[in-house]
Amino acid sequence: MIWETVVSAQSAEGNILGYSQGSPTVLRILLGTQLRRLRTEKGISREDAGYAIRASHAKISRLELGQVSFKERDVADLLTLYGVIDEAERAPLIELARQANAPGWWHKYGDLLPGWFEVYIGLEGAASVIRTYENQFVPGLLQEPRYARAVIRLAHERTPEEEIDRRVTLRTTRQRRLAGEHALTLWAVIDEAVVRRSPGGPEVMRAQIEHLLEMTAQRNVTVQLMPFDRGGHAAAGGAFSILRFPERELPDVVYMEQLTSALYLDKPAESEHYMQVMDRLSIQAESPADTRRYLERLLPSL
Repeated sequence: MIWETVVSAQSAEGNILGYSQGSPTVLRILLGTQLRRLRTEKGISREDAGYAIRASHAKISRLELGQVSFKERDVADLLTLYGVIDEAERAPLIELARQANAPGWWHKYGDLLPGWFEVYIGLEGAASVIRTYENQFVPGLLQEPRYARAVIRLAHERTPEEEIDRRVTLRTTRQRRLAGEHALTLWAVIDEAVVRRSPGGPEVMRAQIEHLLEMTAQRNVTVQLMPFDRGGHAAAGGAFSILRFPERELPDVVYMEQLTSALYLDKPAESEHYMQVMDRLSIQAESPADTRRYLERLLPSL
């Protein structure tokens, strides 16, 4: 079972990612999922697993979620603890740990990225479908460069222009996931406040609306507007994203960003709850066609 899962993942990985082939993030998640399954099947607590590799239960949790890199020695020790002693079963998992430690394309931007967001970029690169709700800004994958610069400036107003340039480049590079043979499917619901707020002024917002119209002409991009007149709605708690992966072994991941950290949820009950919320939002919001008409009417007023 372990061998079949890992071999399937390794043979499929080149077809998963589009421009970012061989993502270490998806490999870490696959390995973490396998280690969690082995641990729970043996009835071993995270505390006991952590003790076996001289780490905390929190470290085991992060390993199982694929949020941190693996030491091959730790994987070997955990496999022994979980009763996987056959070398034919151990070898592919240890090799997976070795491959999962390779740096992603975003590694050169590591000085700009907090660890919690670096995890998200890896997940984004591995996902096949992302559904997102945004209540303040246009989703990053749909931001026009001038709009992206204005949004980035809000959080980095004293940052040198050279660094802002790199941050904009990082964001636009992520957008390549929306093109190519294995393009990401993006389905976004945005609050009306998103298109009423102009972080860079009217000219920048006009360019952003035009960009949204251009992007929603693509088959893999859907945008729905949640008008003010709909009143309260299912996502009153704030923005979130749900990431789904092409490899069936990977669970859906719910991502919620905060000012200095992020929350990742991957338990089926949690992701199912958020998926139900997203489904209700999609029903309450304007249809994609009506959203395009709304944006077209909005342009002359900017």
